[in-house]
Amino acid sequence: MTSKQGAAAPKTVALFATCINDIIGQRILKATTVLLERLGCRVVFPREQTCCGQMFTNSGYFDKGLATVTPFLEAFEPYEYIVAPSGSCVGSVREQFPMLTTWADDAALGSRVDSLMPRVYDISEFIVDVLGTTDVGAYFPHSVTYHPNCHSLRVAQIGERAEDLLRGVEGLRYVELPEKTQCCGFGGTFSLKNSDVSIAMANDKADHIESTNVDYVATGDTGCLLNFGGVLKRRGSAPQPIHIAEILASVKTPAYAGGMNR
Repeated sequence: MTSKQGAAAPKTVALFATCINDIIGQRILKATTVLLERLGCRVVFPREQTCCGQMFTNSGYFDKGLATVTPFLEAFEPYEYIVAPSGSCVGSVREQFPMLTTWADDAALGSRVDSLMPRVYDISEFIVDVLGTTDVGAYFPHSVTYHPNCHSLRVAQIGERAEDLLRGVEGLRYVELPEKTQCCGFGGTFSLKNSDVSIAMANDKADHIESTNVDYVATGDTGCLLNFGGVLKRRGSAPQPIHIAEILASVKTPAYAGGMNR
C-alpha cells in the first residue's frame, strides 16, 4: 500500500450503513469494515443510526425527510469521520440535509448540519482523500468494469476515485465502460414510477456492460447493483455484479476464494 500523505490513518470511523445495505447488503458492510480495518482504522457502528430520508425528500415529503436529520446528527456527531459504501446516500446527506434545514428555516439545525457535512465520505473518497492512497493491498485476478452511479458523479462528486482504486488492485484488468455516465435506470422510486423507462435504461446499461466482455461489473451503490444485476441475471450474461468494497477487501493470502476474504 502506498500513501500520498505518509500520515497514520484515522483511528475511528463511524460506519454509515444505509438502509438498503442494512437489510440486504450485509456482505458489503462486512467488506467495508474489513477494508477499513486493514487500512488501520477502528470501525464502529452507531446503533442509533436511521435512514437518511432520501426517499422521503426525493418524493416531496420534506417534513418526513426533515424528521430524519436530527436522529442522523445525534448518531454521528461524536465521530470525526463518517463513511458509507454508498455515493447515493452520501450525496443525499450532503445535498438534501442543508436544503431541508433551509426549507424549515431552522438556522440552529442548519449549523449542526454544516458542521457534520465535511466529515461524511463515500468509501472510495475516504480512502483516496483522507487515507491518501490508491493502493489498498487488494488482489482480484479478474477483468472488471465500473459503473459510476448518478449520485456519486453529480451530487457526491466522487469523480475518478473509485476507478483509480480499481486500477491499483493487483491482478485486476480494468476495462472502461462505454457510456459510463449514463444512468442505469434505478433512481430509487424512479424505477417504480417510470418502470418502462427504467427497464429500457437498465437494458441499455446491460448492453454496454456485456460489450466489455469482463468477469465483473462493479459499482459503489447497492441499488444500482440490484437494478442492472437483475437484467444481467435474466439474460444469463457472464459479468457478475459486485460492490467495489468487495473487490478492495479481497487479498491474496489467505488463498483467493472467489470473493473478499480476511
